[in-house]
Amino acid sequence: MTISITRAKQLKPKPDQAKLGFGTQFTDHMFNMDYAPDTGWHNPRIEPYAPIVMDPATMVLHYGQAVFEGLKAYRTSSGRIQLFRPLDNFRRMNRSSDILCIPRIDESFALEALKALLKLEQDWVPGVTGTSLYIRPTIIATDPFLGVRASHTYRFFIILSPVGAYYAEGFNPVKILVEKEHVRAAVGGTGEAKTPGNYAASLLAGQKAHDAGYTQVLWLDGVERRFIEEVGAMNIFFVIGAELITPILQGSILPGITRDTVLQLGRQWGLKVTERRIAIDEVLQAADAGTLREAFGSGTAAVISPVGQIKYGQRVVTVGDGKVGELSSRFYNAITDIQYGRSPDSQGWVTPVE
Repeated sequence: MTISITRAKQLKPKPDQAKLGFGTQFTDHMFNMDYAPDTGWHNPRIEPYAPIVMDPATMVLHYGQAVFEGLKAYRTSSGRIQLFRPLDNFRRMNRSSDILCIPRIDESFALEALKALLKLEQDWVPGVTGTSLYIRPTIIATDPFLGVRASHTYRFFIILSPVGAYYAEGFNPVKILVEKEHVRAAVGGTGEAKTPGNYAASLLAGQKAHDAGYTQVLWLDGVERRFIEEVGAMNIFFVIGAELITPILQGSILPGITRDTVLQLGRQWGLKVTERRIAIDEVLQAADAGTLREAFGSGTAAVISPVGQIKYGQRVVTVGDGKVGELSSRFYNAITDIQYGRSPDSQGWVTPVE
C-alpha cells in the first residue's frame, strides 16, 4: 500500500524541551488507516493531527473494543533518530487484537508507516537528556451499532507526543501500595492485552493510592489475593538475596517489552533470573530477614523505576536502604544507553529512522 501525505497548513510551536511533561502535547501530524470486511486494511495516510469525528453509537464508546501500544523515538548525540524494539510492540498489538477480536495489522507495514510519520515529524523529537518522542499506536472499533458483538470496521491511528520523565520523582525511588480489595485482572480475561478497559479497571485503586501518598498500586492475583502480578503502569521485579525475580506470565499480566529486555540482560550478565509466582508474604519475609535488596518496575514510559517503599495493610516496608539499588541503576543505564545510542546495540534491538 502507498501512504499518502497531507501536510498541515499551519505548524504548532515546539515546546520547551527542558519543561516537557508526559502526554500533554502532540505533534502536527498523525497516521490513519481504516478496516472494512470487503477491503481489509486500506487507505493508509498521514494527515494533520485532528479530532476523530464519531457517531454517538460508535462501538468503541459503548463496548471498549480497542487496543493500543506505547513506544518511543530517541535522538542520539549525533542527531540520529532511532526506535527500540518497535516490531515487538506491533507483534504485541496483534496479540492484544486477537483477544479483542480485532483484525491483525501487517507488522512490517505498521513499522514502515511509523517511520514515515517520524521522518515528517523529526523536528519534534527532543534532544535534551532524558526526553523522547512518545508514540501511541491505537486501534478502535468504529461501527455505529448498539449491540454486543465485534465491530466490522476499525480505525488504526498513530499519534506522537514529546515527553520528559513519566514520574515526577524522575529516577528516584517511588512508593507503592499493595491493593488488597480491588482486582485489575484474572487469568482467562483480558489482563494480558493492552486494552483501555484494563486501565479503566485500575483507576479507583490508583486514585486511592495517590490520595494516600503512593505513586502506584501493586496488584495481587484475582483469585487468592496472594500472588504479586504487576504495578499499575509497570511490570515488577524483586531482588531477594542473589535472585532476580519477576511474576511469571500466566494470562493476567502484560508481557512487557522492557520486562523482557531486563530478563535478557540479566541472563547475559550471569544473574540468577527467575520467572515464577511470588507471594506478597515472601517479599515481607525477605524484608524481615534483610534479604530484600531491591525492587523496581519496568516499562516503556519510565524504563526502570526503583521502589523505595511498599505498604501492605498497616505495614510499611522500606526496600533495601530506601535508595536507588545497584541493579536498578545498572539496568536503567544499560537500557537507556542503547536507546540513546551511547552504547553499541549487540542485540539488534535498535531500528534507525532513516
